[in-house]
Amino acid sequence: MAMPETLTEENFADGLNFLVSRDPDLAEIFKTLGTPPIWVREPGFATLIQIILEQQVSLASAKAVFTRLQETISPITPELFLQLDDVEIKRIGFSRQKALYARTLAQSIIAGQLDLSSLNTMDDEEVRTVLKKLKGIGDWTVDIYLMMALRRRDSLPKGDLGLILAIKKVKRLDHRPKAAEIEAIAEIWRPWRAVATRLLWHYYLSERQSRII
Repeated sequence: MAMPETLTEENFADGLNFLVSRDPDLAEIFKTLGTPPIWVREPGFATLIQIILEQQVSLASAKAVFTRLQETISPITPELFLQLDDVEIKRIGFSRQKALYARTLAQSIIAGQLDLSSLNTMDDEEVRTVLKKLKGIGDWTVDIYLMMALRRRDSLPKGDLGLILAIKKVKRLDHRPKAAEIEAIAEIWRPWRAVATRLLWHYYLSERQSRII
């Protein structure tokens, strides 16, 4: 089986050129804001924990919790995480629900039920199937892990609020697009939907700073 194609500094530029030639709205973002950050993270347990923390909260509040976790255990491994008791996890800032998700993840890895390194050679849908077996990991978490940790070039986090709001604005919609509509809009971005997402995040963050969105 061929290894899934990943994003690199070199082919990121190819993806941007492709998107600019296919979608005038993305071309306008690129012309105005330039190349977006690649926004990558190291594959592994710590990154999955960070993404779990980012579920349905602001990135700033999730980062604060993750920073406290880094200050409490180093490195962030399943074994060290499971040594934290309920009081410590609450002090760090985990909700009861996210503490459960993180412990389930750690236990699955230690028990040999999940081998995160094996995800590198799986295609996107195989990764989705494996990770979604775990409590607390849904499509958004998988999509962000595919995009940022595994660097898959065509991952599309359809449920991401920043992406949804950016598409609404850029495509001049009078409503927040649902997943199916985002899929349809994104069809011309294939096979570089993860690069398009980064461009739209770039736009969203710029607009948010200007308090336009």
